[in-house]
Formats: sequence, C-alpha cells, structure tokens
Amino acid sequence: MKRHVLALALAALAASAAQAQSSVSLYGLVDMSVGSAKASGAKSSVQNADSGKMSTSYIGFKGSEDLGGGVTAIFTLDSFLRADGGQSGRFDGDLFWARNAWVGLSSKEFGTIKAGRNTTPLFVSTLMFNAFGDSFGYSPSIRHVFSSGTVSGDSGWSDSVLYSTPGYAGFSLQAIVAAGEGNGGRNTGLSGHYSDGPLGAALVYQKVAKGATVDDTTTWQANGSYDLGMVKLFAQYAKVDNDTKRTDYKLYEAGFAVPVGAGKVLAQVGKISASGTGAVGRKTYSLGYDHWLSKRTDLYVVGMLDQITGQSRGNSVSVGMRHRF
Repeated sequence: MKRHVLALALAALAASAAQAQSSVSLYGLVDMSVGSAKASGAKSSVQNADSGKMSTSYIGFKGSEDLGGGVTAIFTLDSFLRADGGQSGRFDGDLFWARNAWVGLSSKEFGTIKAGRNTTPLFVSTLMFNAFGDSFGYSPSIRHVFSSGTVSGDSGWSDSVLYSTPGYAGFSLQAIVAAGEGNGGRNTGLSGHYSDGPLGAALVYQKVAKGATVDDTTTWQANGSYDLGMVKLFAQYAKVDNDTKRTDYKLYEAGFAVPVGAGKVLAQVGKISASGTGAVGRKTYSLGYDHWLSKRTDLYVVGMLDQITGQSRGNSVSVGMRHRF
C-alpha cells in the first residue's frame, strides 16, 4: 500500500512538473463600434456597425515548452475575424491564420527565431510610434503606410523567418526574410529599436520584391516618442520608393496622447507627399478619447478627417468598445 501511495505521489509530481514546463493558452480581442463614414471622394456617408475600427478583432492560440538549458519552444496561431458579420479574416479571401502562424525557439541569451507567417518589423514600429496604435480605421500612420498604395506587401509575411535579438542597454534588433519560392525575389526587413525611460526610437528598412502582381518597394522609416508624463509625443517619417511604377512617397506623421481620468485623449496627423506619374498625396487628421473600464475593456469615441489630393474630403466618427481575453 505504501508503495502504491508513493507511486501515485511521484506520478502526480511528474505531471505537475510537466504541466509547469509547457503551456497552451487561448486569447484574443473583439472590437465593435457604431458610427458614420464618408470616404474621401465619395458622394455620401454610410452609417455602420463595424468590427476592428480601433484594433482588428482576432482570436489566437499560443504555447511554450521549456526544453532546458534556457531554451524554450514556442508557437503562435492567430486568426483575424469580423465580429459584425461573423466572418473570418479582415476581408473576403483573407488567409485564415493571416495575423500569425509560426513556430520557433527562444533564449534569453541568444534571442528568438520564428519560422512561418510573421508580423513585419515595419508594422510593429508603425503601431508603436503613433497615438492610435494599430488602428486601420483611424490611425493616419497605419492608413498611410499600409492602405494608401505606398508600401507594398502585407503587415505579415508568409514563408518567413524572423530573428529578434535580446535587449541590451535598451537596444534590440529584428531581421526578417520571406523566401521568394519562385514568385519573384525575396522580401527583407530590418529594424533597430531603443527604449530607455521616457525616450523611444526606431529605424526600419524594408524591401518588398515577392509577388508577380505586387509592386517592388523600398521603405525607410524613422520613429521617435517621448513621454513627458502629462503628454506623450510621437513622430514618424518614412520614404517609400516604388521601383515598379517609378513613384516616390514621403510620409510625415505626428501625434500625442494625454492622460485624462481613466483614459487618454489621442490625436494624430499625417501627410503623404507624392511624386511621379499617377502618384497621389493625402492628408489625415484623427482625434479621440479612449476610456478604460478595466485592464481588459475600454470604450472609445473617435473622429477623422481624410482627404486624397484632387478628391472631396472624407469624414468618419465611431463610438466603440474593445475587450481582450
């Protein structure tokens, strides 16, 4: 009997240790809002109930396993979703695991390497250094870089390998390569980040050459932020050369976030200066307030003025809610 009790105790300890060494979790974000939107150049506004105006809704799985020697096996699978209609993806035909789909190894000493579909360093830097974060609906920075015909390629790259160095004295580096696989050349990206106290900065390079129907573009981006306590300031500058169409773009972005009560007043402005045949400029202004009900739930109200050169001005306003789980 004593031997059986001892065996059960040892088995329980082994199971507990194995569980402590590996884990899998479900997480995500749901963003829903109601409002009105008139695109630049459109004749009238559209009243809507939309998903993902401040953050694209998604659901994901991630896990890790301690391999010993300071090395951890990791994976992430993330799928975008549209909560207003219940569809998967950001749009019809989007990849199911478009946000992230990778497996990798991580070490505090040597850094992290991930293989699969990875979020690009350019997207991460763009969202980090503007007041509205990753908002495709209301961030001038995100809209100008990723949905205005300037930078080609998605915010995530398939067939890619991403390496991130450990942080040292506030500095870190990321490098990404996406294999051409017979569909054009490779995509490459490199970023350097610095963060120390109130100061943040980043420099990013990206070259897109993959895809028979995707323009070849070269992008340089400089980013900065400074937290004064009563206000946090953001600034970005990017230069994009479209090597396929022989057009050039210069992107100027600036903003601030001011803590007010349990939330923040957010403001961001941006301008696209374009040159070359068919190149079009753009100006965008966004202002909003984001109020936190808890660490996982916030309410927001935001408005935007947007004008493409040569077209009528667009305007949008949304009241919404985000919940993280």
